[in-house]
Amino acid sequence: MTDLDLLVTFLEIYRGGSLTSAATRRGLTQPAVSGQLTKLEKELGAPLFVRGSRGVTPTPRADDLARRVGRHLDQLRTALDPEGTLDGTVRIGGAAEFMTVRGLPALAPLTRRGLRFEVTFGLAADLLDALRNGRLDVVLSSVRPGAGFTATPLTDEEFVLVGPPLLARTVDQDLLAEDPARALEHLPLVAYDSDLPILRRYWRSEFGKRPRNTVAVTVPDLRAVLAAVIAGAGVSALPRYIAEPALAAGSVEQLHHPEVPPLNTLYVVTRGTPAKATEAVAEHLISRDWGVL
Repeated sequence: MTDLDLLVTFLEIYRGGSLTSAATRRGLTQPAVSGQLTKLEKELGAPLFVRGSRGVTPTPRADDLARRVGRHLDQLRTALDPEGTLDGTVRIGGAAEFMTVRGLPALAPLTRRGLRFEVTFGLAADLLDALRNGRLDVVLSSVRPGAGFTATPLTDEEFVLVGPPLLARTVDQDLLAEDPARALEHLPLVAYDSDLPILRRYWRSEFGKRPRNTVAVTVPDLRAVLAAVIAGAGVSALPRYIAEPALAAGSVEQLHHPEVPPLNTLYVVTRGTPAKATEAVAEHLISRDWGVL
């Protein structure tokens, strides 16, 4: 009979997509998790995952095993740990890009404890207004709110200035070291909106002035901004977690390397006395190791 610990570890690897994330959630070392997986694969006589540089990919045998044991293991853990169960719906708001790439994957484990989520995408000011008026329970905000809210720092976004290789080659490197704003001035920009919020902040932080570049594209989604940059429409400043896959693939290059990267703090924001479910969500997010964003 297969040890339940092996199945629990398998399920964490399957749901998290990596041995590292499974080790964190199980409170084990990565070698211990790897050893448990090897033992389970030996017992079953078949590989369960294909290892890759960015995690693991489940095999058809793993998909089948997860379907057969996942629900039963979740029910067993709930029965053994009734204090770990949660009930209710939490209305949470955040930027579409962060919620899609990082926020929702981080919240997924709470659904296995019984929580349900209604997610709203939007700008920080609008989301905080919805929280103030009782339409949301918790907001992941890129703006620190004023009085009347409880705001806890969650993590820092690091911004990088990126462009396609063709445009990167037009930058005079000597001038970039001497006067970066002038060296980059000929490059068209791809912006989140007409006020250039991220680009303006980057230019002021790093160069002490607003950008004078021509704006080629304005699109209100950072993933679309990246797509336009990759296609050669211009350059832009983006959170590293959005740009990193394209940087790794070589489809964009980092145009400027500041000594201290520009950062923007994200906050978990609630109001009043949160309900148990809302408090659990906030604690879950704050306690998570977000790594470099």
